[in-house]
Amino acid sequence: MRPTLVVVSGPAGAGKTTLAHELARRVGCPAVCRDEIKEGMVHAAPGADRDELNKKALPVFFGVVEQLLRAGVTVVAEAAFQDRVWRPRLEPLQGLADVKVVHCVVDAELAMERRVRRWRENPVRRAHEDEPVDLGPFDRVRVDGPWMEVDTTDGYRPGLDKVVAFVGLRGPERD
Repeated sequence: MRPTLVVVSGPAGAGKTTLAHELARRVGCPAVCRDEIKEGMVHAAPGADRDELNKKALPVFFGVVEQLLRAGVTVVAEAAFQDRVWRPRLEPLQGLADVKVVHCVVDAELAMERRVRRWRENPVRRAHEDEPVDLGPFDRVRVDGPWMEVDTTDGYRPGLDKVVAFVGLRGPERD
Protein backbone atom coordinates (compact mmCIF):
# COMPACT_ATOMS: atom_id res chain seq x y z
CA MET A 1 0.00 0.00 0.00
CA ARG A 2 1.28 3.47 -0.92
CA PRO A 3 1.64 6.16 1.72
CA THR A 4 -0.65 9.18 1.71
CA LEU A 5 0.53 12.76 1.44
CA VAL A 6 -1.99 15.05 3.10
CA VAL A 7 -1.37 18.60 1.92
CA VAL A 8 -2.76 21.19 4.35
CA SER A 9 -2.87 24.57 2.69
CA GLY A 10 -4.45 28.00 2.94
CA PRO A 11 -3.55 31.63 3.41
CA ALA A 12 -1.50 32.96 6.32
CA GLY A 13 -3.54 32.92 9.53
CA ALA A 14 -6.00 30.28 8.29
CA GLY A 15 -5.16 27.74 11.01
CA LYS A 16 -3.14 25.37 8.83
CA THR A 17 -0.44 24.45 11.32
CA THR A 18 -2.88 23.77 14.15
CA LEU A 19 -5.02 21.58 11.90
CA ALA A 20 -1.97 19.79 10.45
CA HIS A 21 -0.68 18.82 13.89
CA GLU A 22 -4.09 17.69 15.10
CA LEU A 23 -4.68 15.68 11.94
CA ALA A 24 -1.24 14.04 12.13
CA ARG A 25 -1.86 13.14 15.76
CA ARG A 26 -5.22 11.62 14.94
CA VAL A 27 -3.95 9.48 12.06
CA GLY A 28 -0.61 8.63 13.65
CA CYS A 29 1.91 10.16 11.26
CA PRO A 30 4.38 13.06 11.22
CA ALA A 31 3.45 16.64 10.39
CA VAL A 32 6.07 18.49 8.35
CA CYS A 33 5.49 22.24 8.48
CA ARG A 34 7.48 24.56 6.25
CA ASP A 35 7.30 27.54 8.63
CA GLU A 36 8.52 25.42 11.55
CA ILE A 37 11.58 24.43 9.51
CA LYS A 38 12.18 28.07 8.70
CA GLU A 39 11.74 29.08 12.35
CA GLY A 40 14.27 26.41 13.35
CA MET A 41 16.74 27.97 10.94
CA VAL A 42 16.35 31.30 12.76
CA HIS A 43 18.00 29.78 15.85
CA ALA A 44 21.09 28.87 13.82
CA ALA A 45 21.18 32.21 11.99
CA PRO A 46 19.51 34.96 14.04
CA GLY A 47 19.05 38.05 11.93
CA ALA A 48 19.23 36.08 8.67
CA ASP A 49 17.54 37.60 5.66
CA ARG A 50 13.92 36.41 5.18
CA ASP A 51 14.40 35.69 1.49
CA GLU A 52 17.51 33.66 2.21
CA LEU A 53 15.63 31.65 4.86
CA ASN A 54 12.82 31.00 2.37
CA LYS A 55 15.32 29.74 -0.21
CA LYS A 56 16.92 27.41 2.35
CA ALA A 57 13.68 26.15 3.91
CA LEU A 58 11.96 25.14 0.67
CA PRO A 59 14.35 22.35 -0.41
CA VAL A 60 14.63 21.10 3.18
CA PHE A 61 10.84 20.92 3.46
CA PHE A 62 10.42 18.98 0.23
CA GLY A 63 13.48 16.85 0.94
CA VAL A 64 12.05 15.73 4.29
CA VAL A 65 8.62 15.05 2.78
CA GLU A 66 10.12 13.08 -0.11
CA GLN A 67 12.40 11.03 2.19
CA LEU A 68 9.46 10.07 4.38
CA LEU A 69 7.27 9.13 1.42
CA ARG A 70 10.06 7.04 -0.14
CA ALA A 71 10.31 5.19 3.19
CA GLY A 72 6.57 4.43 2.97
CA VAL A 73 5.59 6.93 5.68
CA THR A 74 2.29 8.78 5.42
CA VAL A 75 2.87 12.52 5.93
CA VAL A 76 0.83 15.61 6.70
CA ALA A 77 2.66 18.45 4.91
CA GLU A 78 1.64 21.99 5.79
CA ALA A 79 2.48 25.26 4.08
CA ALA A 80 0.78 28.13 2.27
CA PHE A 81 0.73 26.11 -0.95
CA GLN A 82 -0.03 28.71 -3.61
CA ASP A 83 -0.46 27.04 -6.97
CA ARG A 84 2.22 28.72 -9.09
CA VAL A 85 4.96 28.09 -6.52
CA TRP A 86 4.00 24.72 -5.08
CA ARG A 87 2.30 22.62 -7.77
CA PRO A 88 5.56 21.99 -9.68
CA ARG A 89 7.10 20.67 -6.46
CA LEU A 90 4.07 18.59 -5.44
CA GLU A 91 3.41 16.90 -8.77
CA PRO A 92 6.54 14.67 -8.65
CA LEU A 93 5.44 13.42 -5.22
CA GLN A 94 2.25 12.05 -6.75
CA GLY A 95 4.34 9.16 -8.05
CA LEU A 96 5.27 8.28 -4.46
CA ALA A 97 1.99 8.74 -2.60
CA ASP A 98 -1.73 9.24 -2.80
CA VAL A 99 -2.16 13.03 -2.49
CA LYS A 100 -5.14 14.56 -0.70
CA VAL A 101 -5.49 18.31 -0.23
CA VAL A 102 -7.15 20.06 2.70
CA HIS A 103 -7.76 23.76 2.01
CA CYS A 104 -8.15 25.89 5.14
CA VAL A 105 -10.34 28.96 4.81
CA VAL A 106 -11.13 31.79 7.19
CA ASP A 107 -12.40 35.35 6.96
CA ALA A 108 -9.58 37.71 5.91
CA GLU A 109 -10.10 39.94 8.95
CA LEU A 110 -9.76 37.02 11.39
CA ALA A 111 -6.70 35.73 9.52
CA MET A 112 -5.07 39.16 9.92
CA GLU A 113 -5.92 39.23 13.65
CA ARG A 114 -4.28 35.82 14.08
CA ARG A 115 -1.18 36.88 12.15
CA VAL A 116 -0.77 40.12 14.16
CA ARG A 117 -1.18 38.23 17.46
CA ARG A 118 1.41 35.60 16.48
CA TRP A 119 3.82 38.24 15.23
CA ARG A 120 3.60 40.18 18.50
CA GLU A 121 3.72 37.16 20.82
CA ASN A 122 6.50 35.16 19.12
CA PRO A 123 9.65 36.98 17.92
CA VAL A 124 10.64 33.96 15.77
CA ARG A 125 7.52 34.64 13.63
CA ARG A 126 9.30 37.73 12.36
CA ALA A 127 11.31 35.39 10.15
CA HIS A 128 8.18 35.27 7.99
CA GLU A 129 7.30 38.92 7.57
CA ASP A 130 7.64 42.44 8.84
CA GLU A 131 4.55 43.67 10.62
CA PRO A 132 1.66 41.78 8.95
CA VAL A 133 0.08 43.43 5.91
CA ASP A 134 -2.68 42.40 3.52
CA LEU A 135 -1.20 39.69 1.29
CA GLY A 136 -3.90 39.90 -1.35
CA PRO A 137 -5.77 36.96 -2.87
CA PHE A 138 -4.66 33.40 -2.20
CA ASP A 139 -4.20 31.10 -5.23
CA ARG A 140 -5.08 27.58 -4.08
CA VAL A 141 -2.85 24.73 -5.09
CA ARG A 142 -4.44 22.56 -7.79
CA VAL A 143 -3.08 19.05 -8.11
CA ASP A 144 -4.81 15.94 -9.40
CA GLY A 145 -6.62 14.22 -6.60
CA PRO A 146 -9.31 14.74 -4.01
CA TRP A 147 -9.56 17.87 -1.93
CA MET A 148 -11.83 19.32 0.73
CA GLU A 149 -12.33 22.74 2.26
CA VAL A 150 -12.24 23.27 6.03
CA ASP A 151 -13.43 26.51 7.64
CA THR A 152 -11.25 27.21 10.69
CA THR A 153 -13.11 30.28 11.97
CA ASP A 154 -14.30 28.60 15.18
CA GLY A 155 -13.10 25.01 15.40
CA TYR A 156 -13.40 23.07 12.16
CA ARG A 157 -16.29 22.89 9.69
CA PRO A 158 -16.63 20.14 8.71
CA GLY A 159 -15.48 18.64 11.99
CA LEU A 160 -12.15 16.94 12.55
CA ASP A 161 -13.73 13.46 12.35
CA LYS A 162 -14.90 14.26 8.82
CA VAL A 163 -11.45 15.55 7.85
CA VAL A 164 -9.89 12.33 9.17
CA ALA A 165 -12.51 10.32 7.24
CA PHE A 166 -11.66 12.28 4.07
CA VAL A 167 -7.99 11.45 4.52
CA GLY A 168 -9.09 7.82 4.84
CA LEU A 169 -6.59 6.80 7.48
CA ARG A 170 -7.10 5.43 10.93
CA GLY A 171 -4.67 6.18 13.67
CA PRO A 172 -3.47 3.74 16.27
CA GLU A 173 -6.18 2.19 18.40
CA ARG A 174 -6.54 4.00 21.69
CA ASP A 175 -7.96 2.78 24.99
